[in-house]
Amino acid sequence: MSAAQAFLDFAIYLSLAMLTAAFVLTVVRVVVGPTLPDRVLALDTLVAAAIGYIAVIGVKTGYSLYLDIAIALGLVGFLATVAFARFIMERGQSETDKAVATAADTKDEGSRS
Repeated sequence: MSAAQAFLDFAIYLSLAMLTAAFVLTVVRVVVGPTLPDRVLALDTLVAAAIGYIAVIGVKTGYSLYLDIAIALGLVGFLATVAFARFIMERGQSETDKAVATAADTKDEGSRS
């Protein structure tokens, strides 16, 4: 085993360890996350960690199809994040509109008395 191969093996195992730590911490954020946007961002981070896993395994095995899979997963993850963001924006708008309408009604009732 050459020094270059030993360094590559070390880098691969270090990368897998760091990705595992990121994955575990992100799962904690998904479970604990107090708000929906926190959970959506955590799920997006999980997709990024999965892409990292796939890329590292692709480098380890030398099989280039893994990199194509990682690119496809990145595109799907991006589209899912955009869809969640639109959902959160629409949901947030309706809640904001309700809060403004309630505040306006309360103000009108107070001025009538």
